[in-house]
Amino acid sequence: MSDADFAIDPDIRVARTLPARVYSDPEIFRVQRDRIFARTWHYAGHDDLVKVAGQVHPFTLLPGALDEPLLLTRDQKDQVHCISNVCTHRGTLVVEGAGHEQQLRCRYHGRRFTLDGRFHSMPEFEATANFPSPSDDLPRVALGTWTRFLMVALAPAMPFDDLVAPMRTRLETLPFRELVYDATGARDYFVNANWALYLDNYLEGFHIPYVHSSLATTLDYGEYAVELGRFSVLQLGIAKPGEPAFVFAPTHPDHGRAIAAYYYWLFPTTMFNVYPWGVSVNVVTPLAVDRTRVSFLPFVWDATKRDSGAGAGLDRVEREDEAVVESVQRGVRSRLYDRGRYSPARESGVHHFHRLLAEFMGAQN
Repeated sequence: MSDADFAIDPDIRVARTLPARVYSDPEIFRVQRDRIFARTWHYAGHDDLVKVAGQVHPFTLLPGALDEPLLLTRDQKDQVHCISNVCTHRGTLVVEGAGHEQQLRCRYHGRRFTLDGRFHSMPEFEATANFPSPSDDLPRVALGTWTRFLMVALAPAMPFDDLVAPMRTRLETLPFRELVYDATGARDYFVNANWALYLDNYLEGFHIPYVHSSLATTLDYGEYAVELGRFSVLQLGIAKPGEPAFVFAPTHPDHGRAIAAYYYWLFPTTMFNVYPWGVSVNVVTPLAVDRTRVSFLPFVWDATKRDSGAGAGLDRVEREDEAVVESVQRGVRSRLYDRGRYSPARESGVHHFHRLLAEFMGAQN
């Protein structure tokens, strides 16, 4: 596997897409764990998970890819932290379930930590030399916050602000503090396809007239727009006349545009879909080279608008996407297919994603 295998020409007019084996080779998937997933930011949850001091929330970061046990906490100073959930003594999971704690205590041998991960005490270690040391603290994990949402990275290759800066400036006037998580509306979808194939599909509106008949009646395909950030892609869904759209003040950069949806993708696995009713967070979890979990997490600020416009019928749209992506997964295994070409008019987001993949796959740790 050479770096040249993943070269994507910066000129979309002459570029060729990723080699088909990127989507089906287990060795490439294994390498992506260290070169992509461990070095980028991923969705960890919303701030209500650790809303009050003493609250703790364990989770596994990217099960199937990274399988990293982590812990969100809010300490007595009202600071939110993300730390390793693996005891620095013998590797036991420290916290088994969400709850409220004054301290963190490992149930195996009683080692204690403060809520920010600092070592506190350990029985029967009086004779241990050079103890405790900084290595006895629970390792801290980089934590970033955008409005109500928490993201983490094990060894980030970019500052968090570089990732979310376009969203901060574009969406800051929306009522994120009013969002309420709708747990009953959350869904996990399991797609028999490579994680990157799922994102290839997400990052272009090219397929909307052919795959999503209901969405095509809502969005103005001719006005669909794409904007590229360094580590992000924004797709702007423009409403047809009479369809629900945002209403902005004259000072907003999108004032006068009938925007039905902001589709923000953050490299590599997180999407924030912002509608007049609220936000649907989509989280891609690569479970295996040809198996992906996609989580739809709805946060609502205006329930009266939820059943109309581009943000309605998301389950149907997702199942339509699943069917076509799984068809592509079967196709890219063909001995007769290797690489395709891009539409400069419609696939700039896919091209940008492929260039980021090539960049990170070529980077050595």
